[in-house]
Amino acid sequence: MNADVVIIGAGIIGSSCAYFLARAGLSVYVVERAGVAGGTSGSGEGNILVSDKDPGPELDLALRGIAVWKQLAEQIPHDFEYEEKGGIVVAEAESHLNALRRRVDELDAEGVIVSMLDTAAMREAEPHMAHDLAGAAYFPQDRQVQPMLACAALMKEAIQAGAKLLDHTALLAIRRGPTGAISGVDTAAGPISTPRVIDAAGPWSKQIAALVGYDLPILPRKGHIVVTEPLPLMVHHKVWEASYTEAVNSNDAATQVASVVEGTHSGTILLGSSRQLIGFDPTIEVPVVQAIVERAVRYFPFLAKVHALRAYVGFRPFSPDHLPIIGEVPDVPGFYVNTGHEGAGIGTGPISSLLLTELILGKPPQLDMQPFRPGRWVHNLVTH
Repeated sequence: MNADVVIIGAGIIGSSCAYFLARAGLSVYVVERAGVAGGTSGSGEGNILVSDKDPGPELDLALRGIAVWKQLAEQIPHDFEYEEKGGIVVAEAESHLNALRRRVDELDAEGVIVSMLDTAAMREAEPHMAHDLAGAAYFPQDRQVQPMLACAALMKEAIQAGAKLLDHTALLAIRRGPTGAISGVDTAAGPISTPRVIDAAGPWSKQIAALVGYDLPILPRKGHIVVTEPLPLMVHHKVWEASYTEAVNSNDAATQVASVVEGTHSGTILLGSSRQLIGFDPTIEVPVVQAIVERAVRYFPFLAKVHALRAYVGFRPFSPDHLPIIGEVPDVPGFYVNTGHEGAGIGTGPISSLLLTELILGKPPQLDMQPFRPGRWVHNLVTH
């Protein structure tokens, strides 16, 4: 087997990379140890957000990302429940509202479409939300997809363009030539000769990078989601409390819980979110689930009488500076990474994969890639 590029992982990053590279005419193999969206991408809420980004490189990436998602929704013939539903950020108390107003001003200055909601507008937007909240902000650019359907749609289109998927296939080794450049991979399905490998393994990307001696600073950040029974439409937007941004941007290993509530096409309501830097521990922790539910009921009191169908755990790829890592690894020619998006991977996966495709093709990327370069950390290459 021969390929121009071998992609490790078939989540949103791997599927997007396969889509853009195959459509550009490159021969592509995707190696996935489970199934499409079998890891982090299948454990999330499908959020495509600008509302939770701080001004800077990640916001720039997210703004480009929503435009790419809109194009994909128009071009791909498969339904993946793309919905421009908008997001509402809620301030519980007056002190939170003042901070929210400052954030709105900052994001407005960066080109984000946002407006403050008074009490009447809040009730009109979300009739079932608690009536004693201080205020809220509305972000119409926020949107959502069903993540497993989105990954499957991208992979189907990639295969249609010539990509080959080796799912349920273990990666055994990454081979390098005499100069240290990538020369191929060994898989359970056989060897593949290639000059390029893309590490798109999400929270497991550190282990893939270790195969070429590169210490990729990615950790798994655990999160819980609670799923309710199907209901009539009760939550119209993605609704989250203002302290959510603090939890996202925290490096604290302790449990962080901030309420996120949103409905789905099936009628279920997803309740989040939690963040923990405790490794790959798949345990569903009852105190964390209780904290998520209590916060959700605070914002939507009707949830107190709603049954939960299940709770589950996923792992986000955590980057220490909260920016994704995108590009070719220094001193390992042909080894590329696209990881570290944490909870923003669905939203920024396609745009980051398009940018990486442009780098591989030798085209000037649409965005300054310096903030995302793998070489921004020193002493990453492990010598033996």
